[in-house]
Amino acid sequence: MRRFLNDAGVFDPNRVLQYMAEISRFHRIQGSRELVEAVEFIEGELRSLGIKPRLYEESYDGRSRYLTLKAPIAWDLVRGEIEILGKTLTTSISPLLVMAHSPGGRAEGEVVHIAREEDWDRAEGRIVLVGREWRDAYRRANEVGAVGFIAYREGTGGAFPYIGLFLTRDDLEWARIPAVAVPENIAREIIGKLNSGERVNARIEVEVSISGRQVLPILYAEIGRPLFVLLTAHVCHPKPGANDNASGSAMLIELARVLSELYDDSFRFGFAFLWVPEYYGTQAFIERHAELDNYYAVINLDMVAGSPDRSGSAVMLVRTPASRFSVVSGLLEYYLDLANAGEKSFSGSHLPRLRFRSYPYEMGSDHDVFNFFGIPAVMPITWPDRFYHSSEDTIDKVSLESIDVIGRAVLATALALARAKKSELQRFARGYAMKYLGELSRERETGEIERLVMVGLARDSRFLGIESGHEFGQEPWLVWKVKGVISERLVRERDAELAEEFRKLTKDRKVLAQLHALLMLAEMLPEERVYEALREEYEEIEEETLRRLVEILEKTGIVERA
Repeated sequence: MRRFLNDAGVFDPNRVLQYMAEISRFHRIQGSRELVEAVEFIEGELRSLGIKPRLYEESYDGRSRYLTLKAPIAWDLVRGEIEILGKTLTTSISPLLVMAHSPGGRAEGEVVHIAREEDWDRAEGRIVLVGREWRDAYRRANEVGAVGFIAYREGTGGAFPYIGLFLTRDDLEWARIPAVAVPENIAREIIGKLNSGERVNARIEVEVSISGRQVLPILYAEIGRPLFVLLTAHVCHPKPGANDNASGSAMLIELARVLSELYDDSFRFGFAFLWVPEYYGTQAFIERHAELDNYYAVINLDMVAGSPDRSGSAVMLVRTPASRFSVVSGLLEYYLDLANAGEKSFSGSHLPRLRFRSYPYEMGSDHDVFNFFGIPAVMPITWPDRFYHSSEDTIDKVSLESIDVIGRAVLATALALARAKKSELQRFARGYAMKYLGELSRERETGEIERLVMVGLARDSRFLGIESGHEFGQEPWLVWKVKGVISERLVRERDAELAEEFRKLTKDRKVLAQLHALLMLAEMLPEERVYEALREEYEEIEEETLRRLVEILEKTGIVERA
């Protein structure tokens, strides 16, 4: 199996850097023209490589629904400016000064920092400064009569944070005031003056173009014939957005180039490539364009270039959820480990070049949606990144070494799935299952997970032509009727009071991830076995919270009893 990593040596990380530099020139906000232009650039590069992609054009119009998500408005930034503390900040410094999807307008007045609930009593006629839960706070600011909105995010220092409102057409009925985002160090200076009793005044100008429709671009290409291993990356995010996610989009171009040159009819799988706006594009693709039976597994490329030195990143592999167990997690883990081998120890063993670890399923990117629909999906990612969602996510801070390690590992995984002998894959599948279960069983019982592993191996066997695993009879507890990413907004469309409770219960992102993992399990297992499987996978779960969340989803018709 090691030979496939040698074959992956044709992967060129320098080409990825060149593509990243081009993609990061665009302010790729969802609903904007520059997002479309970035996709058109990728389409042109693919065609120059002899690859013929398809461009599906859905809509950003603030009304169209893609599974559980309503598309945001069509929105383009023209210019923005804020005068405060004797400084003038403009969008010529960074387009992130204007919060994505902010309405246009002007505001002038005294600033009030919202640190406590009672601070809202002083917000009418003023400009509010908010450091958390921005979208909820923005709505509240409109409701109480504030004239402007300034956001900041802790941990960004001198960088402008990326904060998006994702307004729909209905939201424009109440969203009236201009919204900007400033670096944390400026916000701290404002807060310091306010806390010392000084008054701080600000003037805000925001000019945007809000139109009836913009293209929601989905770029898709195939090499070979079905069945496919699908590789995907999201194109969106603000300028520069080098690691997030020009890096994944650029790596995907290079992988398409190499695999188009290597593919022949002896391959077990063909390969599909998908560039999308995050979540919205994936849900639109699955609902309107994908033939899901054609895909064996998915590898999602998100933030694959973080630097251990500059951004403090390590390489993470987010495995499939246990309900979607697949050997694809094990192969990618194996090749990441091999590609990461560096200098030798005293005894000749290879030391890792980068910090690397595999993790149980976590939410946060497009792999989620494929898993919801039964296709095992994994995600290699560099995390943390101190420049995440900020104006400092620039190409000079990424790591060629991270690109090389992840790119060659992903390519080797694709080649092994397509070309390895059945006997090799069968041996590997058995070994990975033992490793996976062995890790879990050091701390807890794994009876339910063992059955899920066998089900996953049986699915692998159907696609890979091996003999492994075992099917068990399905005993579903729930039917996931409204499938896709579940959010407070989705619940609010059905019941505002329950939405508020849902928001409070899911403030911890871990709970939200476990809720989605629960729903995938609930399509396979009875109720009490679902909670047992969750405990085996995650060790610690908020069972009472999860039970209440399921009740909310039942009451709102998102799920129902099987």
